[in-house]
Amino acid sequence: MTIRNLDALFKPKSIALIGASTTAGSLGALLVGNLSAAGFRGDVFLVNPKYEKIGDLRSYPDIASLPQPVDLGVIYTPSDSVPGIVAALGELGARAAAVVITAGFGEGQEAHGLKLQHALAEEVKSGQLRIVGPNCLGILVPGIGLNASFAHRTAKDGMLAFVAQSGAIVTSVLDWADARGIGFFPSRLPRGHDRRGFRVDAILTLHCPTAS
Repeated sequence: MTIRNLDALFKPKSIALIGASTTAGSLGALLVGNLSAAGFRGDVFLVNPKYEKIGDLRSYPDIASLPQPVDLGVIYTPSDSVPGIVAALGELGARAAAVVITAGFGEGQEAHGLKLQHALAEEVKSGQLRIVGPNCLGILVPGIGLNASFAHRTAKDGMLAFVAQSGAIVTSVLDWADARGIGFFPSRLPRGHDRRGFRVDAILTLHCPTAS
């Protein structure tokens, strides 16, 4: 595994959320809320042809309509659409990665899911994008106000890295850390990966304020 484009994964200057929604209780709406509430200081573009605007953010009908390439794509759409979306992000000039929240890529060894897994892997190999996921909680980088996840709370800023393959572990650690004033920051890179990209569920970092 190389470090190609990981800077734009951990420190993106622009983000596209594909699958943004206004439907209360949906993951698409939760992702919009988390991105907005975390205070990300870069450009955020939403993609969903059903809407022209969600909250204060403009929504575009497709990736080709975005006004500029983005560093990071966050994808929550039906699994059949994901390989094509990753390809479109690459064609647009996305430099870093796609965080694929969507499940359905052979986790249970279903034939169709495995076929989609292969198609996604081929898109990754043919382009320059790195993948976090699929079927992941997302990525949080509190130092830059990035919460590209559907975690129930954001993370405090801190100094040590935390990487997990389990969303349940991540959300439990977030609760534990919040109660103790512990924060996170992307100073470690994930080690585990496979041909699709990183097979980790979320990326955080960990710091205890009383530590030297």
